[in-house]
Amino acid sequence: MGKQQSIDLLHGVTLQAIVEQLVAQFGWDELGRRVAIRCFTHEPSISSSLKFLRRTPWARDKVEELYLRWKMEAQP
Repeated sequence: MGKQQSIDLLHGVTLQAIVEQLVAQFGWDELGRRVAIRCFTHEPSISSSLKFLRRTPWARDKVEELYLRWKMEAQP
């Protein structure tokens, strides 16, 4: 899959929606294993995760990358 399709999967999707969908799909424990950042492993919440991810570009990139991989694997 090309970069254009990856960008399309993120188009119009908020960071909050991404985090909420990943938590619904994987749960906090698995999400913390897949993206080893403290906001997912120590007293996680949507609001604290969003604050951290908005201030930390490398962490946001990792979360978006996981989201894209998950969405691409789910496509037929």
